[in-house]
Amino acid sequence: FFASNGFPCPALHNPSDHYLRIINKDFNQDAKEGATEEAIDILVSSYKSSEIRNHVDNEIAKISESDSSAVGEKKIHAAILTQCLVLIKRSSLQIYRDISNYWLRLAVFIVVSVSTGTIFYHIGQTMHSIQERGSLLCFFVSVLTFLTLVGGFTPLIEEMKVFERERLNGHYGITAFLIGNTFSAVPYIILISMIPGAIVSYLSGLHKGVENFLYFASVLFAIVTWVESLMMVVGSICSNFVMGVIIAGGIEGLMILTGGFYRLANDLPKPLWKYPFYYVSFFTYAFQGLLKNEFEGLTFSSDQGGGTKTINGTKLLTETWQVQMGHSKWIDLSVMFGMIVLYRVIFLVITKCKEKLKHLLVTNNGPLAIFFSRTNIDH
Repeated sequence: FFASNGFPCPALHNPSDHYLRIINKDFNQDAKEGATEEAIDILVSSYKSSEIRNHVDNEIAKISESDSSAVGEKKIHAAILTQCLVLIKRSSLQIYRDISNYWLRLAVFIVVSVSTGTIFYHIGQTMHSIQERGSLLCFFVSVLTFLTLVGGFTPLIEEMKVFERERLNGHYGITAFLIGNTFSAVPYIILISMIPGAIVSYLSGLHKGVENFLYFASVLFAIVTWVESLMMVVGSICSNFVMGVIIAGGIEGLMILTGGFYRLANDLPKPLWKYPFYYVSFFTYAFQGLLKNEFEGLTFSSDQGGGTKTINGTKLLTETWQVQMGHSKWIDLSVMFGMIVLYRVIFLVITKCKEKLKHLLVTNNGPLAIFFSRTNIDH
C-alpha cells in the first residue's frame, strides 16, 4: 500500500521504521517542513478510495453483527442462594486449612482463659468478690477484643483482596460475599466462645447455671463477631494492615473506655463521652448484660462489724455498677446483635459506594481513577 502511493521501503531497511518515518515527523528529524503532513494526506486519500477500506468495512460489519447478538443474550449468573452456598463452603474450607486464623486464636484464647481463671480462682461470694467479678469480666472481654483484632485483620484483608479481584469478573455480588463471609465463620466463633468461656467460668466460679453460661458464651460470640464486623468496615476504607489495626484499635479502646466500667455511667462527662459515646458503645451493652447475668440472683456476705451482713446482687447492680435495670439482659444481647447487623450494612454501603465512585472516576478519566482502581489490590 505504501509502495503503490510512492513511499516504497528501501532495500535493507526495517519496514516498521520506514513506515513510522513516513507518517510521524518525530521519527524523521531530517524530513522537510510539511513533508510528513503531505504524505499523510496522500495515504489517507488513497485509503478512502481503495479496496482495502471496503474489505475492512465488511469485516467490521461482521464483527459488529456478532457482538450485537452476543450482547442481546443475557449473561447467565448463578442464583444468589447458589452463590452464597458456594462461598460459604469455600470460605469454611479456607478457614479450616488456615491455622493462623481461628485455630491460632483458639489456642491463644485457651491460654488466656486458663491464666485468667487461675488468677481469679474461686473468687467466692464475699464483698471482696464484687469488684473481682467485675474486673474479671471486663478484662476477659477486653483481651478477647484486641486478640481478635490482631489475629483476624490480616486474614480478612487477604479475603477482601480476593473478593476485589473476583468481583471484577462479575461472578458474584457484594451481598453474596457478605453472607458467605458471615455464616462460614459462625461455627469457629462458637468454638472460640464456648471453650474459653467454659474454662474461665469453671475456674473462677462465676454464676453457675446453664442459662448463665450460655448467656456468657453468647456475649463472647457477639463480641468476636462485632470486632470482625468493625474490621470489615475499617478494611473497606483502609486496606493497609498497620493503619487498619491502629484505627480499629482506637475505636475499640474508646468504646471500652466509655462502656461504663472504668468510669461509671453517671461519672462520665455528659458532653461527648456520655452523649453520644456511652450509648453508641458496643461495650455499654456487653458490660451491662454480663453484670446482670452475673449478679442477678446472687447474695454476697460480709463478716465485718461483728456480724454477718448480706447484700442482694440486684441492689449492687444499681448502686455499685450503675446498671440500667429498666430492661433485661436479653435486651442488651439483642442490641449487640443489632449493632453487628448495622456494622455489616455499613460495610455493604461503603463497598457499593466505592464501586460506583471508582466507575465514575474511571469513566470520566478523573485524576483519582488510578488510585481507586488499585485500592485493596496493591496494598
